[in-house]
Amino acid sequence: MVTLNRIYTRTGDGGLTRLASGSPVSKASARVGAYGDVDETNAAIGLARLHTAGDAPLDPILARIQNDLFDLGADLATPARAAGAPEPLRIVASQVDRLEREIDALNAELASLTSFVLPGGAPAAAALHMARTICRRAERSAVALAAGETVNPEAVRYLNRLSDLLFVAARHANGKGAGDVLWTPGATR
Repeated sequence: MVTLNRIYTRTGDGGLTRLASGSPVSKASARVGAYGDVDETNAAIGLARLHTAGDAPLDPILARIQNDLFDLGADLATPARAAGAPEPLRIVASQVDRLEREIDALNAELASLTSFVLPGGAPAAAALHMARTICRRAERSAVALAAGETVNPEAVRYLNRLSDLLFVAARHANGKGAGDVLWTPGATR
């Protein structure tokens, strides 16, 4: 259980923060950037949910994903486990598998694509496209972090799959693809 009685501590005023392990690190570190981008993805999904409230199946999926993203943030905020330390919270393969099942179920209801989709359409779809692009940034940040430090590979897989789910969810919110705004190559020359 997490207890937060005091919101400001002033310990970050010098540009440092602490990882879940308690280790101090610069707020400009790749690890802090990666979990910060995950946090931003979560906030964007929260905004998208203003437009999906009561929409089954989208809203319950997005609600669960928001909780998963806190798990993912905790995963990225926790470097490799030190000897004798308790096992940290990590994203697991079953969370990625669930995203794949949800993508397949949503995608089965969609019209086939004949072009690339421009972000837009219904308000829910536009918000989900925004969340998707932020998620892609979070994925790039996690991959960059993994190039120099140990990162749970399931965390990267989760972000990759989540961006796919957000794309399919945006199409679902656009009348199951009927309201998609399609790219017309060269149309504005």
